[in-house]
Amino acid sequence: MRFDIFTLFPAMFDGPFGDSIIKRAIAAGQLDIHLYNIRDYAEGRHRVTDDYPYGGGGGMVMKPEPVFAAVEAVLGPQPGAVAPLILMDPQGRRFSQAVAAELAALPRVALLCGHYEGIDERIRDQLVTDELSIGDYVLTGGELPAMVIVDTVARLLPGVLGNPMGAANDSIASGLLEFPQYTRPVDYRGWRVPDVLLSGHHAQVDRWRRREALRRTLARRPDLLASAALTDADRKLLAEIADERDGEP
Repeated sequence: MRFDIFTLFPAMFDGPFGDSIIKRAIAAGQLDIHLYNIRDYAEGRHRVTDDYPYGGGGGMVMKPEPVFAAVEAVLGPQPGAVAPLILMDPQGRRFSQAVAAELAALPRVALLCGHYEGIDERIRDQLVTDELSIGDYVLTGGELPAMVIVDTVARLLPGVLGNPMGAANDSIASGLLEFPQYTRPVDYRGWRVPDVLLSGHHAQVDRWRRREALRRTLARRPDLLASAALTDADRKLLAEIADERDGEP
């Protein structure tokens, strides 16, 4: 899968994309990332990419000329026909695991990182095909959201994770929060790994994990239960968990 990322600060991506899973995916040819400095496409000696907003107000606005020039140089005169151009913007639809799965099914995606007070509206109207927000808060630019999106999508690509079921079992991806995890030693400062995990009884381990995932989701993110694919056995476990909570002092 290929990502084309348009940004004013390409150096911000060096650390996140030069290490860990993303680095290995790039080296293995599973992920192809291209960074483009919008400033390189600005005209004039000073390569200005922003200007004051018409109508007054604080902050600066990204100019249309360098953004159009950058996107069209890479994606051609009809960018949307080559790849969706997604603007990182707090006004966009909320990014989620489901959206990540949508993007992971595409061969190529382009991301546009906004900055300053925002972008000239003609960029949004004429170039952008989608807008995504990673949360209801404001960042200094779209670079961090772009990193989050690439990382989330990359984990869904075949072969990127060592365990092929790793992404499916993650919190949120499965519809529930993930069950507690333990590793060696069995006893640390008197805190022991639950006996069921040492039993070797796979059916009991699976039931314990499902129960604990339900327990954790009910306690921390009960809103997820409304859309989770729950079985009759899950509902029975939830009823047992609720009874236990009601019986606590």
